[in-house]
Amino acid sequence: MHVVIVGCGRVGSTLAKNLMGDGHSVAIIDRKPVAFERLGANFAGRALVGIGFDRDRLIDAGIERAEAVAAVTNGDNSNILVARVARETFGVERVVARIYDPRRAAIYQRLGIATVATALWTVERVQRRIVSGGPAVEWVDPSAKVSLLERELGKSWIGHRVLDVEQPGVRVVAVRRLGESMLPTAELVVQEGDVMYLAVASTAMGQIDAIATGRVSA
Repeated sequence: MHVVIVGCGRVGSTLAKNLMGDGHSVAIIDRKPVAFERLGANFAGRALVGIGFDRDRLIDAGIERAEAVAAVTNGDNSNILVARVARETFGVERVVARIYDPRRAAIYQRLGIATVATALWTVERVQRRIVSGGPAVEWVDPSAKVSLLERELGKSWIGHRVLDVEQPGVRVVAVRRLGESMLPTAELVVQEGDVMYLAVASTAMGQIDAIATGRVSA
């Protein structure tokens, strides 16, 4: 698979090296030549100096045969422009944009452009480990109709079947126990400290607190 990456910061350079290591071909664009030093001397992909949303530069990077594009510069506007050009001009299906503003991220998710809102993701993870507040969202599908949540169940669930957690609009995807994840089975029973990964429909989001604490009958 050929991938075009725009932005050779820490995220872009790491992504480029990982993809190359997995056997993919990579072209990476950055407006600063010094940025490519992060790739190391052994990088075998293409490194191009230029503006990432410039169509000619994208063509030089092989976007016409690319199966995926990642826009991971430090600017929301640049990443949005790259994502839209890749999708609308060149018809690339797999487009991911790094968006710092979570409000913008939500808008572009609904338009079918996958986004990574780094700050929001980090804040939610830290907050979840400080207070047991609302559900922390790990992933939202582009239509915003299904979310993947990570929740630790209340003690009232201990001894009950894991699949009893399921309600209309809520499905157990996986269970993490003692640092290891497993798929749920009919026989698997909740133990203290279990963390659930739940696929939740938007219509059921308001029930998650009650379900996790055991206030909904199973």
